[in-house]
Amino acid sequence: MSVSPSFPTVRLARRTLAVGSISLLLALAACGKSEAPAAKGPPGKAMPAPEVGVVTVQPGNVGLVTELPGRLEASRVAQVRARAAGIVQKRLFREGSDVKAGQVLFQIDAAPYAAALQSAEATLARAQANLSQAASLAQRYKPLLEANAVSQQEYANAVAAQKQAEADVAVGRAAVQTGRINLGYASVSAPISGRIGRALVTEGALVGQGEATPLAVIQQIDPMYVNFTQSAGEVLKLRKAMESGQFKKAQGAGAASVRVVLEDGSDYPQAGRLLFSDLTVDPSSGQITLRAEIPNPKGNLLPGLYVRVQLEQAQISNAITLPQQAVTRSAQGDTVMVVAADGKVAPRQIKVGSSQNSQWVVLDGLQAGEQVMVDGFQKLQMMPPGTPVKAVPWKKVGAGAPGTAPPAASASTAGAATPASAPSEPASAAAK
Repeated sequence: MSVSPSFPTVRLARRTLAVGSISLLLALAACGKSEAPAAKGPPGKAMPAPEVGVVTVQPGNVGLVTELPGRLEASRVAQVRARAAGIVQKRLFREGSDVKAGQVLFQIDAAPYAAALQSAEATLARAQANLSQAASLAQRYKPLLEANAVSQQEYANAVAAQKQAEADVAVGRAAVQTGRINLGYASVSAPISGRIGRALVTEGALVGQGEATPLAVIQQIDPMYVNFTQSAGEVLKLRKAMESGQFKKAQGAGAASVRVVLEDGSDYPQAGRLLFSDLTVDPSSGQITLRAEIPNPKGNLLPGLYVRVQLEQAQISNAITLPQQAVTRSAQGDTVMVVAADGKVAPRQIKVGSSQNSQWVVLDGLQAGEQVMVDGFQKLQMMPPGTPVKAVPWKKVGAGAPGTAPPAASASTAGAATPASAPSEPASAAAK
């Protein structure tokens, strides 16, 4: 037999259901209030337009810089060798110091050469005495020959003896000169000015026996040479681009400016100049050899150091440079956000070339005076489409002045006519 619920029990159940419904409605209302847009300010006041950093584009001539690996070399190298045989008595320089041309570096035992010089001088004195006697005899025989007091043969013998004595004097003078030279070789001096390395011999070493013994090496490191090679294919591509009018030759290309990037990635402060480029292509590698001269007054550059050489060979007319974070690169193309005069932001398709110093070279798509958005992309994502923005000059991190798009920045490229590739990256991610 079924038992029907009592009246108090049914009433309690209905009351519980009503209380739960009211609680649910209150919770929904609270959620609705919390999800309301927080961007609304006090009643009657509109929120100010969000600020975004922009740069004003300024077209100009942008140099195309080719970056190539190179190696430093001393401009002058001289090996100090012993030209006189003997025992090294003294080393008169400090290893690793700068020396001047003519400075004495080593002293070799000079006693044998001093004795040889004295012997040569004595031989010369004897020859000069014989010459004086022979000349007097020939002079005395000359009037006697005219008076037939001496025979023609006797006079001829006197004249021959005089000439022989003159030859002996000449030989003696040459011997004295040779003795002085050999004595000078005992003091080994620096052939050029530069920085000397370690000594290759020590005091007491026997040098100069049969060959010129190496004693040290002097290298002139101010200025320095940097040797590097460039692909012949890139040179031909660059020339074709110039002939088509896409690029123009850099100003002063005969002595083009050269920059050096050290192994740690830092830029060497002083620029160099291109000395020459070889006219012959290496058949084994297809490369052309180039050489540049780099000032090195403080001696920071060392011979044999590997560096990266930035060489400006061409320029693009009416090109623009933009910070890389302002450009969104994708498979569909490269775009930027342009801020109009009314504050509205709109995307713009552009053509990007190569890059240098965190900047893209823009070849087409922008006009002079337009403002390109560099940062503030996150603010736009929080605003409804079409919301006006307030454009302020963009400041690079760590810079004290507003950033602009410089008209004459250099652009690095592996191939002068081929834009550098970069991974696709949204602008918002770059701004972060």
